[in-house]
Amino acid sequence: MIQPPLLKPGDKIFIVSPSRTIQETQIKEAIDIFKKWGLQVELGRHVYDSFGYFAGTDEQRLADLQKGMDDIEIKAIFCSRGGYGMSRILDQLNFDNLLNNPKWIIGFSDITALHIELNNIGIQSIHGLMPVQFDYMGTEGSLESLKELLFENKLWYQLPGHTNNISGQISGEIIGGNLSLLTDSLGTKSEINTNGKILFVEEIDEYLYKIDRMFNQLKRANKLSELKGLIVGDFSQQKDTNIPFGQTLEQIVLHHTSEFNYPIAFNIPIGHEPYNLAVPCGRVMKLSVTKSAVELIG
Repeated sequence: MIQPPLLKPGDKIFIVSPSRTIQETQIKEAIDIFKKWGLQVELGRHVYDSFGYFAGTDEQRLADLQKGMDDIEIKAIFCSRGGYGMSRILDQLNFDNLLNNPKWIIGFSDITALHIELNNIGIQSIHGLMPVQFDYMGTEGSLESLKELLFENKLWYQLPGHTNNISGQISGEIIGGNLSLLTDSLGTKSEINTNGKILFVEEIDEYLYKIDRMFNQLKRANKLSELKGLIVGDFSQQKDTNIPFGQTLEQIVLHHTSEFNYPIAFNIPIGHEPYNLAVPCGRVMKLSVTKSAVELIG
């Protein structure tokens, strides 16, 4: 698995909007923070464009992301926000230049689709905070984890445990992201490969029965059976139907993994909350889980 070079002061980074449209005011704070980090900031030509829900047409968003991957002067690509749209342009991307000159690509939520593809072709990427969130209250820890990973390659997370945790110590390559996007990859040429890996999942604004359905789909597709471990991140703004589903998130996960034997960590700060730890997709990590503590080292 190729690990892109660390960033250093003076490097040029590129901000693109491959998914939902965004306004200039929403990433002003991020640009200021990048400059404080000593980075040069370049924006994609269409970063503020709007085409209905999207930040420009498929062709425009594709052109910006392709330029970022092809330009050897650019050392990292930050996706401005998630939403929806990445999977519409994924099959048209050419990764040849990126393989020859690897660089970090950072984002989460809808960007999960790109993380899976990068994992499949052998390049590490970062599931982490996006520019639209840099001015949110409570993101200080998220920003620090992202900066330390990008500039120092530091990753040692010591986190609280959970009464539903399944204890164990393992080592394996980590991959994952938004649950909807993981299931969306099934049956495509970008289908996620989970065999022998640590899978992490997160979600936002979903009904419990849909969360159950997606876990069931992953299980039916044999994506849960050969895991080394499972990390359950934030499932923000969960919803229930008029007739209650009758199971909590933890009960749903434990039901679909009951026949397997690997550690499971719940309530890990990865996802759509201000505290969203940066995770290097594709890296071999050590995961230690007990009911009192969780440790993730890589």
